[in-house]
Amino acid sequence: MARRLKHWGWGYEDEQPSYAELRGAAAWLSDRLGFAANDPEPPVPLSRVSLPRARLRAPAALEPICSAEDHDRALHAHGRSYGDIVQGFRGRFDHAPDAVAHPRSEDELRAVLDWALSAGAAVIPFGGGTSVVGGVELADAERYAGVVTIDLKALDRVLDVDRISLAARIQAGATGPRLEQQLAEHGLTLRFFPQSFQFSPLGGWIATRAGGHFATLHTHIDDLVQSVRALTPIGAWESRRLPGSGAGVSPDRMLIGSEGTLGVITEAWVRVRRAPTYRASASVRFPDFAAGAQAVRALGQSGLYPTNCRLIDREEARLTGAGDGAQPMLVLGFESADHDVEQPMTLALECCSDHGGAYERSAADGAVGSWREAFLRAPYVRDTCVAIGVLSETFETATTWDRFPTLHASVCSAASAATREVCGGGLVMCRFTHVYPDGPAPYYTVLAPARRGGELEQWAEIKRAASDAVIAGGGTITHHHAVGREHRPWYDRQRPEPFAAALRAAKAAVDPTGALNPGVLIDC
Repeated sequence: MARRLKHWGWGYEDEQPSYAELRGAAAWLSDRLGFAANDPEPPVPLSRVSLPRARLRAPAALEPICSAEDHDRALHAHGRSYGDIVQGFRGRFDHAPDAVAHPRSEDELRAVLDWALSAGAAVIPFGGGTSVVGGVELADAERYAGVVTIDLKALDRVLDVDRISLAARIQAGATGPRLEQQLAEHGLTLRFFPQSFQFSPLGGWIATRAGGHFATLHTHIDDLVQSVRALTPIGAWESRRLPGSGAGVSPDRMLIGSEGTLGVITEAWVRVRRAPTYRASASVRFPDFAAGAQAVRALGQSGLYPTNCRLIDREEARLTGAGDGAQPMLVLGFESADHDVEQPMTLALECCSDHGGAYERSAADGAVGSWREAFLRAPYVRDTCVAIGVLSETFETATTWDRFPTLHASVCSAASAATREVCGGGLVMCRFTHVYPDGPAPYYTVLAPARRGGELEQWAEIKRAASDAVIAGGGTITHHHAVGREHRPWYDRQRPEPFAAALRAAKAAVDPTGALNPGVLIDC
């Protein structure tokens, strides 16, 4: 029997911790944080969930690939933000889709799209459901005759490999493990590892401009895309496959980051590479976060382009077991399929030493390994945090180096003040996820005592304060989490109004009824 995903949280049903394991996690977190409930709360089982009555039924020809089963509808009702998980944990699926389609080919996808549009339904493209910004839940569904979610995971094949150009044509529903497994048969890799890698697919990465494995140089999926194909209500949209082009506004770049509003991405040509055989990693400790930031700026502007260059503040280092909490730590790494990386690592460590860093070359089970394991398990831990009364959520941005000190101080102050006011205390931690010559991408984590039944309101207050500070400080409302519905108020403030008008006009041209993922990016 195939494993089934949890209808409310991260991962599979058979991975849900036992009550005893939850109590152990509560004790562990309470010891390190000073708060966590000793009486874990159980999730509401699906058998006790009451979903809204489905308003649409698929025509007979589409019934084999369409589902109105409770688990399918609940699973596709939310993304996986803290708020989504809280609602699912408590059995709240107020905006579950009426039908979930699982097309196995582009022809089936076109048939589903035609039916949904003719029925007056909203259409939500769905990859892995890992959105943390409200990217898949339509709250004002009453405007439409129903909501049809199109799950693309059956479109999961590597269709073509160009070994000469080092590129591959891959269907949009191929998850990270699935596409890597197929590329490995050719001795190749996409080498793109977002935190959601286990469940998120290529199409979702492209639609949300996801950030991946590389901390410098090739940081976003944008950098790996040659061309994109999507189905729109008025026809197929496919860009020409090229290494680069100066021919006007790029058609594939309009689809990258479109978040399902302009079309349903079906496949893409992406740049692949040979798997790395040379690796080097190290951990570097700094006297304070500012000194570490100065070292990272120097590294970002050095032209060395480390694969990993993640500066972690002392609290995060302590909680992940990568340090004792006394000093911030830089996780530094280089890799290559073609040449030894000892020389760039040596130069990078010399640069860190010039800025007060003390380094240690790392084995897999050292500080770097501890942080990496904690990073990959973080989405699972958040489910546990909901059960034991700990508010656990993140937000991220990017800014230029000249603005970073002021923005960082303002964001930490605003988020910390809001956390104290609505939660009575807590932690606000920071790390750099990606680094550019002209600025970093700071990523903040909030851990605080949750008020059971009031978690959504608590997080909304903290998120509002932090987001206001980000925009006021000249940062972007999102570096790689996407806009969705949760970031819309600040995205509307960030973008130029003439561009917003152009985007609305583009959507009206390809989606005349405004059916594709309404409320994301723009209003129709």
